[in-house]
Amino acid sequence: MNREEFNQSLKTANLSKKEFCQIIELNYATVNNWGSKLIPVPKWVKSWLENYIDKKKFDNIKEILKDEIL
Repeated sequence: MNREEFNQSLKTANLSKKEFCQIIELNYATVNNWGSKLIPVPKWVKSWLENYIDKKKFDNIKEILKDEIL
């Protein structure tokens, strides 16, 4: 995952870098440097964001169906 893909994934997840940093408990400066020539985006970030996005979708579906199930 490069810097552009990382930023796009954050956008898809509806997360700012600041919000992402708060969730994963990392310093903003560290995350902001990911994808530079010296600091690649860690490999775990792609799957983490994919899972976060999927969970948000699942939560939305559960909320929609909540009244139907009860």
